[in-house]
Amino acid sequence: MNTLIKGDNINALKFLIEQRQLAGKVDLIYTDPPFATNVNFTITDGRASTISNSAKGDIAYTDKLLGRDFVEYIRERLLLMRELLSERGSIYLHTDYKIGHYLKVMMDEVFGIENFRNDITRVKCNPKNFKRIGYGNIKDMILFYTKTTNPIWNEPLKPYAESDIVRLFPKTDQDGRRYTTVPIHAPGESNNPQEFKGMMPPAGRHWRTSVEIMDQWDKEGLIEWSANGNPRKIIYADEKYGKRFQDIWTDFKDPQYPIYPTEKNIALIELIVRTSSEPDSIVLDPFCGSGTTLEASARNRRSWIGIDKTDLAIEITRKRLEAGEGNLFGNETEFIDLSSSKP
Repeated sequence: MNTLIKGDNINALKFLIEQRQLAGKVDLIYTDPPFATNVNFTITDGRASTISNSAKGDIAYTDKLLGRDFVEYIRERLLLMRELLSERGSIYLHTDYKIGHYLKVMMDEVFGIENFRNDITRVKCNPKNFKRIGYGNIKDMILFYTKTTNPIWNEPLKPYAESDIVRLFPKTDQDGRRYTTVPIHAPGESNNPQEFKGMMPPAGRHWRTSVEIMDQWDKEGLIEWSANGNPRKIIYADEKYGKRFQDIWTDFKDPQYPIYPTEKNIALIELIVRTSSEPDSIVLDPFCGSGTTLEASARNRRSWIGIDKTDLAIEITRKRLEAGEGNLFGNETEFIDLSSSKP
């Protein structure tokens, strides 16, 4: 069942471990906790401001915990999140440049530096010309860790634009198909190198694949020989689904008219959900806010668990999911109120 929990997430995470016995069963955690900004985030007339907060607005959440106390607050919760993660699980922690580096060092301790995968830069807004000493801030960061070295990983691909195809596949064959070529050898010598068409790999390199496969490529016309006699593999543009996402994301700016403070772009969360979980996975968001992660999970046929402690967040999340196509809140969603429990 999908589950929405109201209460302090440290109690909710313990509840999921101890009462629901979900330790080791959550494949993906996306969490967007406070950023230690020393600000109360508000909603005025049903809309969250993207720049400032009205003193007359309804408080959505308070972000007053700072410095060492904030890092310890997050660490206590990450230890429980790690316990909930499956052996193939991943966690994405959304933060910013002011506090993120401290959280990164702490997450190295909790998850192991060997399980650190990426510091993803997310461009969050258009440039603003505020007068300040320092360069304008248009980005935040997502820290991506896995539980082990064998996580769920569905290759994230971004569709090619026409300009990408022209740039990345500059050649054209006799049938008009665009293509490029890539080397079939790679750095590092093999202990037992084999000949291909009477030649060995260059000094200090090895064949990327077996000679048998390269012979098959050659029979299929997928080997092109360079002017100086080096074999290269032909890659056709119409056989590639897209280009791989890199660690700078420019397509997922914040919503222009958010319903909740610091609400994230749902396409960003959907990319993470599709990449690091499967249709039968459980996705957890311990600071679910307006329910963006829950909606993204429901859209992609994942089970979800959302946690937040404020009445306003719970109300907005329920309304959002109930208004979704096919009522994403649904009859199979359980609501649990742990708000009376003490941290």
